[in-house]
Amino acid sequence: MKYLIAGLGNFAPEYWETRHNIGFRIVDRLAADGAALFRPARYGDIAELRIKGKVLLLLKPTTYMNLSGLAVRYWLQKEKIPDENLLVVSDDIVLPFGTLRLKPRGSHGGHNGLRNIEETIGTREYARLRFGVGNAFPAGRQIDYVLGEFDAEELAVMPEKLHTAAEMVKSFCLAGVNITMNLFNNK
Repeated sequence: MKYLIAGLGNFAPEYWETRHNIGFRIVDRLAADGAALFRPARYGDIAELRIKGKVLLLLKPTTYMNLSGLAVRYWLQKEKIPDENLLVVSDDIVLPFGTLRLKPRGSHGGHNGLRNIEETIGTREYARLRFGVGNAFPAGRQIDYVLGEFDAEELAVMPEKLHTAAEMVKSFCLAGVNITMNLFNNK
C-alpha cells in the first residue's frame, strides 16, 4: 500500500530555516530516520521509505508553497494513490509552537499551500498534520513571521518535535488517522 507524504515549504535556499518550511523539515527527518535519499523529480524532490510493508513517498514540492497542489496532484495520479492515503504536513500559525495536530480533513484555514492543494485536487478530504509555529507577530505581519526563522528557544526543542511529528506520520500509515489522533493529538 502506498502513501504520499507531502511536506510543504519553499524550495529556494533562503527559505530553508523559515517557519513556513517546517513541512520540509519533517519529511527530511522521516527520510533520515529511514536512510532514504531524496532525488529530483517532476514538481519536487521525492524519496521512498518502506515501513512494515507500506511504501511512503516523501515529497518536497519545488513549485513553491502557493502552487503545492500541482506537485501533490501529479504524484497522486502518477502513483495511483487514493486521497485517503495523502498526508500533507504544514505549518500553522493558530497553534502554539510545537503543537502537533492531525486531522482527517478540513479547510485550508487561510494557508495558501493547503488552499492550492484543495483547489487543485478538488477535495478537502485528505489528512493534514499541522505543526504549530505560534503567532507572535503584530497585526498585518503574518508573512514576515512565517518567512522568519525560529528563535534559539524553539530550535533547542526542535529535534524532539521533529521526532514526534515523524512518529505521527508513521502511525498514520500503519495504524490509521483515528488511532493516531487518539495517541498524539492534545499531548
